[in-house]
Parts: sequence; structure tokens; C-alpha cells
Amino acid sequence: MSSHRPFSLRFKVAATMAVAVALPLSLTACGGGGGGSDEGKIVIGTKFDQPGLGMKNPDGTYSGFDVDVATYVAKELGYEPDKIEFKESPSSQRETLIQNGQVDYVVATYSITDARKEKVSFAGPYLVTGQSLLVKADNTDITGKDSLANNKKLCSVSGSTPAQKIKDEFPSVQLQQYDTYSACIEALKNGAIDAVTTDEVILAGYAAQSPGAFKIVGEPFSEENYGIGLKKDDTELQTKINDALTKMEADGAWKAAFEKNLGPAGIPTPAPPAIAKN
Repeated sequence: MSSHRPFSLRFKVAATMAVAVALPLSLTACGGGGGGSDEGKIVIGTKFDQPGLGMKNPDGTYSGFDVDVATYVAKELGYEPDKIEFKESPSSQRETLIQNGQVDYVVATYSITDARKEKVSFAGPYLVTGQSLLVKADNTDITGKDSLANNKKLCSVSGSTPAQKIKDEFPSVQLQQYDTYSACIEALKNGAIDAVTTDEVILAGYAAQSPGAFKIVGEPFSEENYGIGLKKDDTELQTKINDALTKMEADGAWKAAFEKNLGPAGIPTPAPPAIAKN
């Protein structure tokens, strides 16, 4: 007896496998601003390594201000927490993930800039912060942006606005660019670099994670408006997210999320920013 399956049977098996492979893809990355469907999941991009903002915990859960904002917005779009799939979104990959439809939207310390708006659209902003510097607690050489000369070794993340600002405005600095800020923190711990630069809220989270090890120095030297990134010109989804953010700020959930996640880092709770179409 031949071990080969009849052609018709093999065809049915192949067709079944093709459907099985395609099905999960159709249930994720809803895109198109449809929001609110009871079918499938919503895929949200965030950071996995930023304490206080976007963190994947050892038990597989997610926490942080960005995570809470993303979850609130998803619920307003019709998705309960168990329908959310979080996807890691490193700074250098955020536009690509959105453009390729791998995520529905990104909440990942994502500064709204003109260059990025050429590729994606933004809702928000939902948080305003500024670029700052983190050094070891015993460092006396670096006290702010004016002490960055003399070939100081500075670490930031590829594809980030802080890294670009250092390139543009502080050309004498030796800039090391890693994929994640957590890698920069490790380099700071072992003395491979002199300082880490990114937005103050991000640095504060790392400082709070290692009490007494680091300190933030100087005043912020930029203004960063964090927005929620989504597919370019998807005005329907943009409007729905803006409405959700407006509601979150009005009902006190925004303030509660900030105090829970960033209050322990010693950052005073600011007034929430005005939501504007971006």
C-alpha cells in the first residue's frame, strides 16, 4: 500500500494549514481605526525595559504609565485588558511597526516630531517632559548640559530624539548608541560611559529602581511631547484615541496613573497636557 496521500487529501490538509496560519494574523493588528470590535485582540506597541513607563515584569505582566494609558485607551476602543497583546517597540523600530501593520498603535515614550509625522500620525500629547542627564551618584564632573564637553562618553538609544539632539548640538561628545536604555544603564554601572541621556521621566524610573546608585543632574534641556503613534492619516482612530485621552484626563485616571507609576521616582505630578490633533 502506498504511503502517499491522495492528491485531494493533501490539498485539503495544505488548505487547512494555510487557514490556521492566516487566522491569527487576521485577529491581530486591527488597524484602520475600526476599534471596538469584539473579535480578536488589539496589538499595542510599548517599551519592555523602562521602569515606571513601560515594563515587562518577570511574571509576564506589564506595568508603567505608558501601559496604563495604552490600556485605558484600548478599553475606550472596546477592548478589555485580556484582549490586549503588548508588542515590544524599541525606539528605532516604532515607525516600521506602525507602517507594516504589526501594531495598532504605539505608546512608548514616543516624542511627536515633524520628521516622524512624515511617516506616522499621532494622537495626544498625553505627557510633556524634557531631556536630561543621569550619572552615578558620586559623579562630580557632570552637572548639566554645559559640562558635556571634553569628550565625555554619553549613552542614548538609536532612533531616539535625545540621541539626535546630542549629535546636532553637542558634537564634541562621544555618543554611544544602544538598542535599549537598560543597556545604557548597565554601561553606566560598569563605568563604560559617563552619563545616560534621555527624557527625565525615563531616567527617574531607572534612578528609582536602584536607590542611591544614580542621580539626575541639571535642568531639562528640551521639551518632549509624548504622543500615541498610529498609521499615517488614520483620522478615525486618531480621533477616537484623542477622545479617550481627553476622558482619561477629565475623570482623574491620568493623574492616578502618573502618581502610581512615576510618583515613587520623586517627580511631582504635572497638569495633564492639552490634547491636540497632530
